[in-house]
Amino acid sequence: MATVFASAVAFAPVGRPTRGSVSMMAGQRSKSLPFLTQPPKLDGTLAGDEGFDPLGLSNIDNVGLDLYWFREAELKHSRVAMLAIVGALAQELGFVLPGLPTGKNQVSVFWEVLDRNPGPIFAGVIFLGIVELISGVAATEGRKNGDRAPGDFNFNPLNYGKSDKEKKELALKEIRNGRLAMWAAAGLLLQGTTTSGGLLDNAVPFP
Repeated sequence: MATVFASAVAFAPVGRPTRGSVSMMAGQRSKSLPFLTQPPKLDGTLAGDEGFDPLGLSNIDNVGLDLYWFREAELKHSRVAMLAIVGALAQELGFVLPGLPTGKNQVSVFWEVLDRNPGPIFAGVIFLGIVELISGVAATEGRKNGDRAPGDFNFNPLNYGKSDKEKKELALKEIRNGRLAMWAAAGLLLQGTTTSGGLLDNAVPFP
């Protein structure tokens, strides 16, 4: 549900449109849902803005859940989901840390690790909690002063996206791949709890 919620609401820019831009967009149709009117705040400023907001959630403001927070949450879930899918595939192919079990069903393997040696799981939860606190401070301050774009942690060790055009292209690729990964991660959990197979096993069922 969190994945669907984040995907549905984080298609909009942070800035508020001017009266002129709102009036120009009043009669336009949504790019993703042509039978609906385009929401006023969805002006294509952010990467991946397709004018998709059938529930009108882009109008939420001043309750701690504004558009900046939604885009921050979407990017965070996108990145986690992409890493999760890569990790799940690596685990199913046998690339695991020494001492950890291997198996086709990632959900079953997780519960097996938790039952046999829960230490690494709890250590991971604590580590992620610390990361969440740090990112929460960055998001809160960025939301206040407007100097930080949602999801921007100045982490670019390979120096990708030197020009503005490249940055826009990479941002669009990240959000599109991230949304796909969130659906894939949801499918991973669903198939892991309803079948005995893993991602590859269910995707390519061999006789």
